[in-house]
Amino acid sequence: MASTFPHRVSGEIGVSSILHQLGRFAFTHRWTVIGAWALILTVIVGVLIAVPPKVSSEFRIDGTPSQDVLDTLGENFPDAAGSQAFITFAASDGNHVDDPANASAIANIVKEISENEYVVQREQAGMDALAQLPPEQAIAIVSEQLGGLTPLVAAGVILPNVLVSDNREVALYTFQFTEQVDSVPAAELEAIRQSGEGAADAPGSTLRGYPSSTLVPLIPNLAGPAELVGIIVAGLVLTLTLGSLLAAGLPLLTALVGVGVGVGGAFTLSSVIDLSAVTPVLALMVGLAVGIDYSLFIVNRQRRLILDSRLNAGDAAARATGTAGSAVFFAGLTVLVALCGLSVVGIQLLTTMALVAAATVAVAIAIALTLVPALLGLVGERIVSARARAKSSGAADENHPVAHPYVSTIVRFRLPTVLIVIAILGVMAIPATSLTLGLPSSATANDGTAARESYDLTAAGFGEGFSGQLVLAATSQSGSEIDDETIAELSADLRALSNVDKVLPGGMNDDRTTAILSVVPDSGPASTDTADLVYKIRSMDNEFSDQYGLDVGVTGQTAVTLDISAAMEDALPLYLGVIVILSLLIMLLVFRSILIPIQATAGFLFSVLATLGVLTLVFQEGWFSNVLGFDTPGPVVSFLPILVTGILYGLAMDYQVFLVSSMRESHVHGHVGQEAIKRGFEHASKVVVAAAVIMVAVFGGFAFNEDIMVKQIGVALSIGILLDAFLIRMALTPALLALFGERSWWIPRWLDRILPNLDIEGDKLNKQLSLNSNPAGSGRKFL
Repeated sequence: MASTFPHRVSGEIGVSSILHQLGRFAFTHRWTVIGAWALILTVIVGVLIAVPPKVSSEFRIDGTPSQDVLDTLGENFPDAAGSQAFITFAASDGNHVDDPANASAIANIVKEISENEYVVQREQAGMDALAQLPPEQAIAIVSEQLGGLTPLVAAGVILPNVLVSDNREVALYTFQFTEQVDSVPAAELEAIRQSGEGAADAPGSTLRGYPSSTLVPLIPNLAGPAELVGIIVAGLVLTLTLGSLLAAGLPLLTALVGVGVGVGGAFTLSSVIDLSAVTPVLALMVGLAVGIDYSLFIVNRQRRLILDSRLNAGDAAARATGTAGSAVFFAGLTVLVALCGLSVVGIQLLTTMALVAAATVAVAIAIALTLVPALLGLVGERIVSARARAKSSGAADENHPVAHPYVSTIVRFRLPTVLIVIAILGVMAIPATSLTLGLPSSATANDGTAARESYDLTAAGFGEGFSGQLVLAATSQSGSEIDDETIAELSADLRALSNVDKVLPGGMNDDRTTAILSVVPDSGPASTDTADLVYKIRSMDNEFSDQYGLDVGVTGQTAVTLDISAAMEDALPLYLGVIVILSLLIMLLVFRSILIPIQATAGFLFSVLATLGVLTLVFQEGWFSNVLGFDTPGPVVSFLPILVTGILYGLAMDYQVFLVSSMRESHVHGHVGQEAIKRGFEHASKVVVAAAVIMVAVFGGFAFNEDIMVKQIGVALSIGILLDAFLIRMALTPALLALFGERSWWIPRWLDRILPNLDIEGDKLNKQLSLNSNPAGSGRKFL
């Protein structure tokens, strides 16, 4: 036996009844609720004033081969575990960097920077002996130690950490910090940058200095003009949807309070948790979007109840919190589950980003269910103007002039609609097969920036591989000293590998148990040939162990990027599996149907794959780069696919819940087949379209952020919502439900009996309220 209609009516209190009581309390005790949220926000602001927030631009995943090497270096060779930085000098007007005035200017800059307490002081052992030799002989010895590269000579002094290109037009000054660049005070970094850029001001100098990207940490702005435009667009959509500036202002106000509490709360914890620079921006954009949408659903339902059912503002607010609030609660719950589910992949970077975003969403839910009805209590009957009341007929069943013909067409041509939508998304997903993951670098910085100039000059003067050096840490297995002959033989083996240009010495620790070598590949840092070289050296670990008694590990920015990308790629299938299972279970509980969870999950997968295809075209191939404000195609940020999968799943299920719950509500109230689909769609489509446009506008604003990571997140989420809301939820979903017919609502009777009745449509609440108002009758209203 099977059921197509939930026959049993439980006497238990449903979620909608609880939320109805909460909405009534908030409306009645409005100042208590408003005061509580104001107090929370005030405390957070006070903490932030007392303890300024701290964010990091570092990306690390513990347990990866490159991070393990860095951790070992931190213990055995602290001076080599800090960040490496470059300043590139270029001579202009046909001059050379080793001309006396230019060489002197560089030497003064090197002296100034080397005296900084956060810069490693290089030992000058052997330099005094070289000074006794003829200059040409001394330079030849140092050049041989540097793999044939030429050191800069200033006033007879050899500077081995400043290299001169063969054409003498470019010089590269390399130095190392005592710790990771994120731990270096901003004022010290600024002083170093100014020293390098001050080369042009030296007497007689024809130089320009270009600091590397290491000296310019990637700390994106929380918001800018483009993000503000997104919020303005959201305000316009709210005004058009709700019909008044007063009503439109409530979702914007509550969303801002929500992100203030959520993002501000995250900042207060930044002194005890590692907070990446992208994390608060992600929380801001997600918190703004869901905060506006969730409040919109409740305010819109209250207004409809006032206009269509002639309820007073208090009763309408309480009932809106019970009915639309139930959809908000379960929709928000799916977002929380999706984001918290990211913790199962075991990557701390993702876990922190996801939990902070989830906390902001949780705050948005709490605000929608408490502060929104409280503010509605403050507004009172003014939420609907007298003119709007006069224009309203009080009839809820009138056909919508746009939604009705649209959904009727979808239902009528349901099979072609399904095929067209799948074909469109399938074609859009094809580019995702060539998706490449990585992290932002100087190579992909915009033309004209100091980081990009530094990269281009270094590549022109010394080869692309110089910007993608591999750092090798060779550690004695026995704890004995490593002799120079062993290092020389190891270097010779490395030079014999294909795609190796040079092997440069990097020094030893004090007890000579750990040595550093820099391997310069022929290819650039983003080349697959460089990646192959990393894997080749790692595969030789046993050979190095047997021959030299050394553990040889590979790290450096290029290796770190490879390992992060590999970790993210490995985690994605696991997370997709978790998402699919959770989606099926949550949708089964919410809709009490077998086919609808399958349809919802399959549609989500289509939209995610299509979104990844668009990302590939935009950021790897450079489509619309001029519009978005970047000029160099590059890889998609490593963590983006898995992060976007989680966020888009949660937001996609928002629209699934709001739209299909309306259809199921119509079905529960007696409409069958296509009629339930049409009526439910008409009741929900206006607010779902408005919510989707708002999300696209908010996320789209972040697509114009200067930071490439934020830009990619903004594009991914705006395109993902656009595709999922309008192609999957607004077209594919009603078409498939019409294709399935009554089977859409089918559930085995035994499963129907054991599943809890969440009453997301508020049916039990409406019955109880109807009985309370009319004990002798039991009429039902469709709200």
